[in-house]
Amino acid sequence: MQVLGQQVRQARIVKGWTAAQLASAAGVSARTVSSIETGSPAVSIGNVLNVAVIAGVALYGVTDQAELTRMRLRGEERLALLPVRVRAAGTKGDDDGLDF
Repeated sequence: MQVLGQQVRQARIVKGWTAAQLASAAGVSARTVSSIETGSPAVSIGNVLNVAVIAGVALYGVTDQAELTRMRLRGEERLALLPVRVRAAGTKGDDDGLDF
């Protein structure tokens, strides 16, 4: 998280934005932006990634927002191909009664 936070800070500075301006654009508080930039693990990953994209950090080596969207959609399509859990939660199987 610290590396990504540093990238967010660098991107923000390159754009000439204050933390408050980036926060406003991302819909979070300036304190949240500060926490992201310092690598605080208390910030939700959704906020971190959203702020990073708005700041212009290339996530997954992709700088084009449309390409990042296409990658997300391909990932969702792949996840949809995975089988649904067959055994219902809470039922006993071949685990000798062990609950993990």
